[in-house]
Amino acid sequence: MFVRILIANRGEIACRVIKTCKRLGIETVAVFSEADRNALHVQLADEAHCIGPAPARESYLVVDRILEVAKSSRSEAIHPGYGFLSENPVLSQACLDAGIVFLGPPPEVIRVMGAKDAAKRMAESIDVPVIPGYHGDDQDDATLQNHAQRIGWPCLIKAAAGGGGRGMRRVNDAAEFAQSLAAVRREAKSFFGDDKVIVERFITQPRHIEVQVMGDNFGRYIHLGERDCSIQRRHQKVIEEAPGCGLSDALRSRMRAAALKLASAIEYKGVGTIEFLVDAGRDDEAFYFIEMNTRIQVEHPITEKVFGIDLVEYQFLIAAGEALPPQDRFNASGYAIEARICAEDPSRGYRPTPGLLREFSVPQLSEHLRVDTGFRSGDEISPWYDSLVAKVIVYGESREDAVRKMSDTLARCRINGISSNIPLLISIMENAVYQRTAVDTNFLQTYGDELLTPRQAALG
Repeated sequence: MFVRILIANRGEIACRVIKTCKRLGIETVAVFSEADRNALHVQLADEAHCIGPAPARESYLVVDRILEVAKSSRSEAIHPGYGFLSENPVLSQACLDAGIVFLGPPPEVIRVMGAKDAAKRMAESIDVPVIPGYHGDDQDDATLQNHAQRIGWPCLIKAAAGGGGRGMRRVNDAAEFAQSLAAVRREAKSFFGDDKVIVERFITQPRHIEVQVMGDNFGRYIHLGERDCSIQRRHQKVIEEAPGCGLSDALRSRMRAAALKLASAIEYKGVGTIEFLVDAGRDDEAFYFIEMNTRIQVEHPITEKVFGIDLVEYQFLIAAGEALPPQDRFNASGYAIEARICAEDPSRGYRPTPGLLREFSVPQLSEHLRVDTGFRSGDEISPWYDSLVAKVIVYGESREDAVRKMSDTLARCRINGISSNIPLLISIMENAVYQRTAVDTNFLQTYGDELLTPRQAALG
C-alpha cells in the first residue's frame, strides 16, 4: 500500500479521499488555489501546497505544477478525484513518465473512452448496443446534416469530447440544424478544446442508468450493480439511486453483462462507470451505451452504501497490484439515495449563488445517513468552481424507507447565507409521481413548476 499520495482536486471529493486515507494510514498532500487557501481539504490534509490563482486553468488544471508538487512532496501516487484532470490522458501519461502511480487507467484507455465517438466505435465492435447515429471523422456540415436526416427528427448533436452535460443540443427539424451545429461547435471548442461532434437519435423518454465496474491487473472484472441517475437539470444529475428502480431482472442482467464486456475489451484497470440510456418509451427494454467515465463518480457513495464497501480503498488496492475478489463476494442489500445540495436558485434557472455560507448543518438522524462535503459554516462558496455544497446520502431497507429518510433529513438541514436547491430536493422527495414509479430525464422539465411553487429557494 502507499505511504503518501497527492490529491489533485478540491472540495468534497478531496475531503472524501482524505477520509479513506486516514483510515488506511496513508499520508495526504493537498493542492489548492489562492481562492481555496482556507478550504476544508487544505485543513484536513497532512501537507498542502498552493498551485496558483483562483481560475482552474491557472491552478487545478496545470499538469506540470501538480507534478512538481508530487515530486517535491515525495508522493507515490496521484488521486485525481472527478472533474478537472481526472480523465485527462496528459496527467496519466505524465505520472507514468515520472514513475508516479496514477490512480486511474492508463492514458491510452482514457483517450479511447474519453472521446464519445471512439468509445461508441469500440462498443459497436463488440456488439454492445449504441444509439443509432453518426460518429465518424467527416465533419463537413452537409455530411452531418445528411446523417441527421437519415437518423430522423428529433436528433441530438453532442460534442465528441464532451461531458458534464455541456455541448449538447436537441434539433427538432432540418431548419434548426445549421444554427444548432454552430452553437454546439462553439461550446465544444470553449469547454473541451475540440469542436468535433457526433449526431444521434434523440431518445424522447430516456432513463439514465449506469453500471459500476472494477478491473484489476490480473484480468478480473466485476460489476457493482447499477444506479439510476435520471433526475437531472440541464443534463446534470440532481438525485441518484441504487439500485435502479423498476428495472426487470433481465434488463439488469443484460446491462451488467454489456458493461463487463466493454471493461474487458479495453482491459480496464481501476474503478469506472459504464453509462447507458434505457428507452422507457419502448416495450422491448432497449438500452444503449453512451459513454464510460474512467474515474470515480460523484454518486459513488450510494453504491458503497448498498454493497458495504469503500470504492476509494479499492482504487488504492488495484493500483497497488492486489487482485479483486470474485464477483460472488460482492452482495447488495437495501436501497440508497443521494441528493446534491448546490448553491443555486432553481427558480431562476439554477443560477449559481456564491457567497458566505453563514450556517450549514445536516442533523445526524440515524447511522444510515452520510454527508460528503468540503464546506463548514463560515466558509465562502467561490464563484470560480462548481456549485456543489454537499452530498446527502441515506440508506433504507426499501426505496420507500430511503425516500422517507431523505425527506426528513433535508427538511432539517440548516443552510443560511446563500440560496440553495434544498427546497427543490424536498419537493422531489414528496412528489407522488417520484414516490410511485421510476421517472425519466424529463422529470424536472415536466414537473418543474409544480415542484418549485410550494417552496421557492430563498436567501438565508
